[in-house]
Amino acid sequence: MTETPPLTDASIHEFAVNWYVALDRHVPLPQVLELLHEEIEFKVPEDTFVGHTGFARWYEAVTNRFFDEVHTVTKVEPVWADGEATVRVVVNWQARIWNPPAEKSQWLGFDADQTWTVVAGPNGPLIRRYAVNALDPMPGSAAL
Repeated sequence: MTETPPLTDASIHEFAVNWYVALDRHVPLPQVLELLHEEIEFKVPEDTFVGHTGFARWYEAVTNRFFDEVHTVTKVEPVWADGEATVRVVVNWQARIWNPPAEKSQWLGFDADQTWTVVAGPNGPLIRRYAVNALDPMPGSAAL
């Protein structure tokens, strides 16, 4: 029987960075779902998505809307309680978006303050709750 790897500050930081690498690369949905608890609650400014089915709707929408994405993690601060971590994550997100029939795409840049709940899974950390607390535009960014 394989033991569940323990959560540590370092494993959560590495997980957060890898999460955004996956989003930037628009990896196939099954690979992203491996990083989420099956009962994920995923709260972003436009809506709250529940479970893998809900998350899949969000993922399909954003991977078909945003391109040239770059996420840069600037803060990962876990607070531990009862075997799980409540994690403050701050990430800079830059991307391009094209709104038909516009002549050109537009640049987007935001600093996102988030709170995650991370639990141990059989292959490493899993996000159980994900909430965007604030999305602050960078100077010159187009609006979402």
